[in-house]
Amino acid sequence: MAVAVKICGVNSVEAAEAATAAQYVGFVFYPPSPRAVSAETAATLAVHLPDTVTRTGLFVDAEDAAIAAVLARTPLDLLQLHGEESPKRIAEVREKFGLPVVKAIKVATKTDVDAAAAYFSCADHLLFDASPPATMEDALPGGNALAFDWGLLAGRDWPLPWMLSGGLRVENLAQAVRISGAPVVDVSSGVEFASGHKNPAFIRAFIDEAAKL
Repeated sequence: MAVAVKICGVNSVEAAEAATAAQYVGFVFYPPSPRAVSAETAATLAVHLPDTVTRTGLFVDAEDAAIAAVLARTPLDLLQLHGEESPKRIAEVREKFGLPVVKAIKVATKTDVDAAAAYFSCADHLLFDASPPATMEDALPGGNALAFDWGLLAGRDWPLPWMLSGGLRVENLAQAVRISGAPVVDVSSGVEFASGHKNPAFIRAFIDEAAKL
């Protein structure tokens, strides 16, 4: 069975059109990110996506008003919370907006992976991403082109659907899936020619590679 793909940080028509064969497309609503888009831009890009694509909005420790402002203009199917949101906050967002929620878990050690259990009862999906080291300058909550030890996820029986993110690219995708067992892979920097600038050819190649797995 092919591995599902999420192309995150889509911010151009060319990238959106290249991602139409993906199962998920992510729009970043976090202003410090070089991939950030406005609600209006995301709405325009979403028009280029078929109904088979799950439109995902990425937020980082966002207030209700910020999420509501985006949803008023952008049709989203899934909310991805990529900050330090507590289980209580996840439950609040899920109830208030009536959309399924992905909680990003930042991973450096086994302890980080184990901590995901706190979100089993409130989130709809989990996403495991690399935790940037404290020494990394200008680190973002995600999209830092960093990988973690995929073996930390091996053999786990998760009660929720889950995704693997962090440092993925065409060249290491098969290895990452083989080691982690990931059913869904999330890529952002790995399909860019420069930070925040997606390469349509890279996007298509990544999706094609995942389809072989």
